[in-house]
Amino acid sequence: MRILHTSDWHLGRSFHRVSLLAAQREFLDRLVATVREREVDAVLVAGDVYDRAVPPLAAVELFDDALHRLAGLGVPTVMISGNHDSPRRLGVGAGLIERAGIHLRTDPAGCGTPVVLADRHGDVAFYGLPYLEPGLVRETLGASAGGHPAVLGAAMDRVRADLATRPPGTRSVVLAHAFVTGGAVSDSERDITVGGVASVPAEVFDGVDYVALGHLHGCQTLTERVRYSGSPLAYSFSEATHRKSMWLVELAADGAIGAAERVDCPVPRPLARLRGRLEDLLADPDLARHETAWVEATLTDPARPYEPMARLAERFPHVLSLVFDPERPPEDPLASYAQRLRGRTDREIAEDFVAHVRGGRGPDARESVLLGDALEAVRVEGEDPR
Repeated sequence: MRILHTSDWHLGRSFHRVSLLAAQREFLDRLVATVREREVDAVLVAGDVYDRAVPPLAAVELFDDALHRLAGLGVPTVMISGNHDSPRRLGVGAGLIERAGIHLRTDPAGCGTPVVLADRHGDVAFYGLPYLEPGLVRETLGASAGGHPAVLGAAMDRVRADLATRPPGTRSVVLAHAFVTGGAVSDSERDITVGGVASVPAEVFDGVDYVALGHLHGCQTLTERVRYSGSPLAYSFSEATHRKSMWLVELAADGAIGAAERVDCPVPRPLARLRGRLEDLLADPDLARHETAWVEATLTDPARPYEPMARLAERFPHVLSLVFDPERPPEDPLASYAQRLRGRTDREIAEDFVAHVRGGRGPDARESVLLGDALEAVRVEGEDPR
């Protein structure tokens, strides 16, 4: 059976206030084309279909269009809810939609009830494990303790118990939305540490043939049978080096992974993280290749330059993020703030502060006059008996 594994669509998300709706539509075009051209037997979506619990209408319409197109191809789709989704909203109409071959699994109580598909070699049971928030599902799953390892372990116990009742040779696939130990994180995943230890060991999935993971945005292979597809688009500059793709996995007759191929996703615009002094970034000829990219610039100038964003945009018109990390002379870490202020006047303290925030350049003559006038006005106001 040929399986297309994807996850973390985050429909409706923007990138530093730039809409990604057109890029998400292009990704879904690629997904549908891959299903058709590569003769895919099942599509898996391992959670975070939407970027938030109440998605914008345009994102819902895009999702609806994708479902219609997949159903039109006659290829079954199994999807679960992630920690960004509202399980109840995503699962509305699941029973009716299932008649079209779209299998939504959003209820934790249904972890042990698979979608059973068949090929010429027999049955394949697909178990959907939506994102399991420990505090909300512990009782439902009968977990012995709180925390992600316990509730996911209880869900997998249900999977293995159901699988034991099926005919010998039944192959098995699990979809899960979780942080599995060994996975590499990025800046765009929402923290799930609330409710106990966030990560779970890969061994919790022992006993099944393939595990299609969602949540982490980098495509990763934890073991031959346990993989993250990653998000189809970059959602933070920490993903600048990611190759965005989907997994096309061949599940052999005996449950072995016959082949696993990465199918590249469209790149709407490359990302670049630049670092250095402003004048160097504007003049360096080696940076010409980034002039069409979305840019995050970290400026190391000791003093903050004048209008840095506007000046950067002249060369890099798609600059989206500006970070300041000034080069400063080393300071004595043992000198406390109180020690540094001892014996200094208010004016000296104010001038030192100006020098500190400007990388060592204190106030000029005009600025010193303004500081003096301001301090004098405060002093006079403080002495006014009214």
